Amino acid sequence: MYRSHTCGALRQSDVNKDVQLAGWVQRIRDKGFVLWIDLRDRYGVTQLVLDEERCDAILIAQAKTLGREFVIQVHGSVIEREAKNSAIPTGDIEVLIKELTILNPAEVPPFTLEDETDGGDDLRMKYRYLDIRRNPIKNKLLFRNKVAQMIRNYLSSQDFAEVETPYLIKSTPEGARDFVVPSRMNPGQFYALPQSPQTFKQLLMVGGMDRYYQIVKCFRDEDLRADRQPEFTQIDCEMAFVNQDDILAVFEGLLQQLLHDIHGITPTAFPRITYAEAIATYGSDKPDIRFGMHLAGLNSLAQGKGFQVFDQQEWVGGFAVDGGAAMSRKEIDHWIDWVKRPQIGAKGMVWVKCNVDGSYKSSVDKFYSQEDLATWASACQAKAGDIILVLSGGKAQTQSQLGELRLAIAEKMGLRNPKEFAPLWVVDFPLFEQVEGDDHFHAMHHPFTAPKPEQVTQLDSSPESVFANAYDLVLNGNEIGGGSIRIHDREIQEKMFSLLGFSKQNAEAQFGFLMDAFRYGAPPHGGIALGFDRLVAVLDGQESIRDYIAFPKNNSGRDVMIDAPASLDDNQLDELSLQSKA
Repeated sequence: MYRSHTCGALRQSDVNKDVQLAGWVQRIRDKGFVLWIDLRDRYGVTQLVLDEERCDAILIAQAKTLGREFVIQVHGSVIEREAKNSAIPTGDIEVLIKELTILNPAEVPPFTLEDETDGGDDLRMKYRYLDIRRNPIKNKLLFRNKVAQMIRNYLSSQDFAEVETPYLIKSTPEGARDFVVPSRMNPGQFYALPQSPQTFKQLLMVGGMDRYYQIVKCFRDEDLRADRQPEFTQIDCEMAFVNQDDILAVFEGLLQQLLHDIHGITPTAFPRITYAEAIATYGSDKPDIRFGMHLAGLNSLAQGKGFQVFDQQEWVGGFAVDGGAAMSRKEIDHWIDWVKRPQIGAKGMVWVKCNVDGSYKSSVDKFYSQEDLATWASACQAKAGDIILVLSGGKAQTQSQLGELRLAIAEKMGLRNPKEFAPLWVVDFPLFEQVEGDDHFHAMHHPFTAPKPEQVTQLDSSPESVFANAYDLVLNGNEIGGGSIRIHDREIQEKMFSLLGFSKQNAEAQFGFLMDAFRYGAPPHGGIALGFDRLVAVLDGQESIRDYIAFPKNNSGRDVMIDAPASLDDNQLDELSLQSKA
C-alpha cells in the first residue's frame, strides 16, 4: 500500500500517528537547515518537514533533489505544526519524514500548476492532464460527478430505469450535421453517431419501459462556441402515459432538488411563458428573468414624426435601464459601437435620458417633443434617472439585438448574479418554421413533436398557425433542456413528414422502423433532454461548459492534446472502401 491516508485527511487528532502518504510535490521551501515540502493529491495538501536535528543527512540530501510535480511516497509521523495555516484543512499538522521514495521524477511543467496559472487556454488544453491537477479544474470535474449522482438518485426515486441505446445508428436528415462512421463489413455504407437517442427512447416507450433515462453522449458536427462541443452529454428522459404537465412537474422537481442540495434554495413552481411572450418581452426564447429591462414596441409612438431612420423600418423598440441617465456620453458611445459590431448587426442606437427634473434629453430631440418622449418613457416603464435605448429594423432581428444588448448591460451592472437562480418554462413554440428559399416547412424542434391536440385538424388547412406541444427549461438565460409530447399516431406522423418535405419513400427509408412500431400499440408519450454539461456549469455559476469536461475540444473541434482528428493511412482507407481527396 502506497498510502495510509490521503493528503487531505490528517488533523490535530492524528498527532503522533505513523503514516504513509503519496502524491505530487506542489512546492518546496528550503531554508538550509530545514526543508518543507507541500505534498498534493486529489484530496488536499499536507506539509512535510525535514530538519537537521531530527532527520538523517542522506534523507535531507535526497529531498533536496526533488522538483515540482515529482511523484513521491513518504513514511513519517504526524506532528503539530508551529506556524498553523488556517487556509487549509490540514493546516494544524505536518508530517516529519522518516523515509522518502521517488516513485517518478517529473520535468518542469509548461505552466504553473496553481489555482492562478500562467498557462494560456491553448497550452492548458494541450497538457490537459496537467491542468486537471489544478484545483479549479479538479473541483469542476468533481462537482460534475456530484451532480450526476444526484440526478441518478432522483430519477431512480421516480421509477425511471437507466437503459443504454446504440451509438452506431443511421444518418437522418434533420437537425445538425451527423458525424458518420464508415462500415468495413458493409462497403460504401455508413453509420452515424447519434445527435440524440430520440427514436430509440420512443421505441422503448412502445416496448413498455414506461420511464426511461440515460446520461448519454451525443454528437453534432456544427460550429462551436463557448457553450458547445462536438460531443456533449444529455440527461435523456422519456415517459409514457403522460401529458405536458406531468413531465414538467417531474423535472421541476429534479431542478428544485438540485438547487436545494447544492445551494440550499428551493424555488417555488416555475413561471411559464409562451414563446411569443419571451421574444416580445426579452428578445430571446431563453430569457434571463433575474432582472427587468423589458422590451417595448414603439412603432405607433416613434414613427410618422419625420425621422426616416424609424419611419422606413418594420419595427422600433427599446427598453429602460435603471439609473442609466447617469451614463456619460463616452459610455453611451461605447454601447452604440457595441450594437454595431458584426455579431449584433445594428446600424445605430437612439437614446433618451429621463432627467431627474422630469425633462427628457435625447439624441433625436430635433424630431421628437418632450411629450413624444414622455410616451416612450411610459411604454418602456422608465422613471426619472433612467435611460431608454432604442433600436430599429426588421422585427425579429431587432428584438434579438435588443435582447443581446439587455444581457450585456445587465452583466456590466452586476445584475446577472451567478448565485441567484431563476428557472422558467417556455411553452407554446410554433410547430414549424420557414426558411427563406425553401418551399417546405422545417420542424422547430424535431419531426416527432406533436402538435397541440386541439390544433391537429389545422395541419391540413393552416399548418403555419399550429403550436407544438413542446417546452424548454431555461435557467438564468441558458436553455438547460427541451422536450415535447411526441406523435404516437402513424397517420399524424406521416402528415408531419409530408409537411416537412419528405416523400413517402424517403420517410419510409429514414423512419419506417418507427412508423411500423406505431402499428403495434404505441402509448401516448413524451420526454425531455437536459444538457448535462450546461446544467452543471450554470449550477456552478459559470457560462462556459469547457472546464466541466475532462478532455474538451477547442473552437475548431480539435483535441489538441492527442492531435485529433487525424488522417488515415492508405491501408485503412482501402479497408473502408474510401479514397482521400487530399
